[in-house]
Amino acid sequence: MNCLSSPSSGKCMLLSEAIFRTSDDHASCLCPTWLRGLVEAFALLSILWAFLQLQTERMTTSRLKQVLGHLEKFGVGICMEDIEHLSVLCPKVVYFVNNDMEPKNFSNALVITHSSTKEADKFASKLGAGKTCRSLSKIFNLMKKWESSFKTSLWETIKLLMSKKNYENLLSFSLEDLLLFVKKGDYVLERNEAKRARRSSSSASNSHSVKRRCHDTSQLLPSEMVEHLRKSIGSDGQMVHVEKIGARKGSYVEIPNELADKSKSALKSIGINKLYSHQAESILASVSGKNVVVATMTSSGKSVCYNLPVLEALSHNLSSCALYLFPTKALAQDQLRALLTLTNGFDCGINIGVYDGDTSQKERTWLRENARLLITNPDMLHMAILPLHRQFSRILSNLSFVVIDEAHAYKGAFGCHTALILRRLRRLCSHVYGSDPSFVFCTATSSNPREHCMELANLSTLELIEKDGSPSSEKFFVLWNPVLPLRTVGLFANIVELDKSEFGIDGRNASDKSLSPISEVSHLFAEMVQHGLRCIAFCKSRKLCELVLCYTREILEEVAPHLVNSICAYRAGYVSEDRRRIESEFFGGKLCGIAATNALELGIDVGHIDVTLHLGFPGSIASLWQQAGRSGRRERSSLAVYVAFEGPLDQYFMKFPQKLFCGPIECCHIDAQNQQVLEQHLVCAALEHPLSLLYDEKYFGSGLSKAINALKNRGYLTSNPSNDSLSKIWSYMGHEKRPSRSISIRAIEAERYIVIDKQLNETLEEIEESRAFFQVYEGAVYLHQGRTYLVKDLDLSRKIAYCEKAVMDYYTKTRDYTDIHIVGGKIAYPARVSKDQLPKTTAQANPCSVTTTWFGFRRIRRGSNQVLDTVDLSLPRYSYESQAVWISVPQSLKIIVEKKYSFRAGLHAACHAVLHVVPLYMRCNLSDLAPECPNPYDSRFFPERILLYDQHPGGTGVSKQNLACQEYNELINKDAAIIIIKGVLDAEKTYFEGHSDSTPSC
Repeated sequence: MNCLSSPSSGKCMLLSEAIFRTSDDHASCLCPTWLRGLVEAFALLSILWAFLQLQTERMTTSRLKQVLGHLEKFGVGICMEDIEHLSVLCPKVVYFVNNDMEPKNFSNALVITHSSTKEADKFASKLGAGKTCRSLSKIFNLMKKWESSFKTSLWETIKLLMSKKNYENLLSFSLEDLLLFVKKGDYVLERNEAKRARRSSSSASNSHSVKRRCHDTSQLLPSEMVEHLRKSIGSDGQMVHVEKIGARKGSYVEIPNELADKSKSALKSIGINKLYSHQAESILASVSGKNVVVATMTSSGKSVCYNLPVLEALSHNLSSCALYLFPTKALAQDQLRALLTLTNGFDCGINIGVYDGDTSQKERTWLRENARLLITNPDMLHMAILPLHRQFSRILSNLSFVVIDEAHAYKGAFGCHTALILRRLRRLCSHVYGSDPSFVFCTATSSNPREHCMELANLSTLELIEKDGSPSSEKFFVLWNPVLPLRTVGLFANIVELDKSEFGIDGRNASDKSLSPISEVSHLFAEMVQHGLRCIAFCKSRKLCELVLCYTREILEEVAPHLVNSICAYRAGYVSEDRRRIESEFFGGKLCGIAATNALELGIDVGHIDVTLHLGFPGSIASLWQQAGRSGRRERSSLAVYVAFEGPLDQYFMKFPQKLFCGPIECCHIDAQNQQVLEQHLVCAALEHPLSLLYDEKYFGSGLSKAINALKNRGYLTSNPSNDSLSKIWSYMGHEKRPSRSISIRAIEAERYIVIDKQLNETLEEIEESRAFFQVYEGAVYLHQGRTYLVKDLDLSRKIAYCEKAVMDYYTKTRDYTDIHIVGGKIAYPARVSKDQLPKTTAQANPCSVTTTWFGFRRIRRGSNQVLDTVDLSLPRYSYESQAVWISVPQSLKIIVEKKYSFRAGLHAACHAVLHVVPLYMRCNLSDLAPECPNPYDSRFFPERILLYDQHPGGTGVSKQNLACQEYNELINKDAAIIIIKGVLDAEKTYFEGHSDSTPSC
């Protein structure tokens, strides 16, 4: 029971080794006391697991502690520390997981689930419900298998330590020596070298299939990490460029004399004796009554630019109030902490509070009555403040400042809504409360910060502060291009079908290539954590975020098991409590790394970050710099690594690095004149205060009259009997008491499908209606938090999908097509120049109708991508009205292409080429856009045009400024696309050469 005996012979392994060396056969066991204790602890753990299996319970830490406590009374000296030692020495046999994690392989590991004593009974009972008991024979077979694996693994580790340290026997070292050896990772390197030597002949033909992993855990600086990567996992040439960005000295100025002594004291109380030059410039402009936008780099002290003038004004006038708007709740809480620290230097009693969805009713009442600085978000302003503005009359009547931080976040659909909300706010302040607040914006660097913020709040004047006076540390920016033959992710390869166009992946080689960048960034993530560098790995989607986390943990399990639980994911969809906990643990140092979506792109303070990893181009150069700016704060050197997909834009930057490092930053764009969004907010505005063409056109633009007539015809507005249209007062007469509740400003879509775990009756996710049928339908394989589910039922009337956990060797992919119908004609070809034609081009921007039809799905085997079967679906079509921009492809060009290539394949590739260059010229969310792409299985007529449309009902205005594919990426031909794009440009040039009053934009 307590001897490290051979699973085959039953003899002591140490004795057998001693006999081989000394021929001493008198002893029966040579195991030292500490080794006997380990074997005894494993035997007890195995027996306890078997007992709990018969009780249909899972083993938890709380149950284990309970049992060990009882055994201690009978003299059994095994404790939890002994069990933890087992998991360190044999992590593939004894495995600890959190109570919200699914163990990856039940059959190969003895799993212990972390749970508190308080929740133990509930947790065990929940897992036991409806669970069948394993047979005794299966339990005994598993116990034998685990015992063999445990003893073999432990013995190999002991032999490696003895060989490496030249120990003569086990009496020469202790358990602590063995644990230290394992934690340093040396034993894994030795073991893998032996395995690699045994299979070297068979692996010669596939030398790139396995990446040699680093097992060292010594601390490295970011500069040292660059060379380490070049010599280790980057030795195949993936590191195509290293941009060294030198440190910048700060430009400091004295605190302006114009500020009151209270303000100076408050700054000094937080350690600020001088200001950066841009801070002083911004503060002086604000206190003089100007509207200001500060557009400087990340971590340049922008919050001081608005906090100080606001607190200065509020301390001078004890009635003055201010409103702070942040795009996320986390940022609001972050800034509240900073504000409270700063206000300690003021003794005028400025009441400050956060007013958002997490604020209790009691706190809301107190804030309405007492707060002078209210921190909120556009959603709350739209839903709870403006519709009930009479309750906020004290604040609105005395509103001196409106602060809008992270202004670059307000783009696309969200920016369009926020622009109308701010117009409603300014209108109420002017018409009802007689106030005219000054605005302070803070934004990341962009090409048009002044124009964007002026459009956002409908301002006529705005002072731009963009000369950055803050210091910055040295940064190394690495461009990392995975080499061919590309690697695969391994365990998680093809768990689900990735939307390859989302990541710029050529579908023709997807089975070999599609996950290589994920593998690369996971290895990089593991390297950073191993070498003590705090890291954020930015991913473009929730799905990628989960895959990177899972694969990095798999790597760490092999090379540094003690670090597996030091990384986690951070993304939208988590409950607020979990996100706050992750932020706190990362800030406090409990976590070393996070795989995150752009939810961490904004300026939430999570402490010092050494490294940022970027999986694929994030959609704009500005976003890439914003993400990279999260590292190197507090004047410490940093590292950023951009890992490329094989899409055209990623590869363009890999080939021409200076286009990335020296190219212009994109513009931010919003369309505040979007007719559908305008009408939605006019309904809300009319409820808040009657509308007037005479007084409100300056807020809502020239489309106000048309929108009012449309709302009148639909029964939302009524007017007084005045004959003069300008003098008419339009009041709300709709049926909804609070029309703002029906408008979702984060996505124009209001309808969503709820995904429910049928076994636990828990909501897993909410999916927008337009996307729902791509993910959930009867028979679909659905992925959530690294776990696979099978969708069992789809309730269309209630918009609920019920699913169950399942293990499948296949994934599913829908069969569908999307039709784009240009309003005003079946085929969009210009018969004449229309009023919506874009200047200096024949391309046109028109309303369109988008209809998606789902007619089936395929089950596809993981790994091989073999189609197992095809299933028909009967789902309702999804249609909405939007906006599109398109340009026709001449018939003569089609004839030329078809002589050598597939015209459809070339047109598809041309659409994607146009889509991927959009971020070079405009800052937008690529999820707002989609190209018209042909379905290779559809024999219907396909229009000969390049078309891009807005993926939101009503449109966001993005497509109107320029030219994610739901179709089949295998139907592309790049050579044909080059001919088509060049031909269209030549046709444009020829057209305008024949019109002397115009010149081509190309």
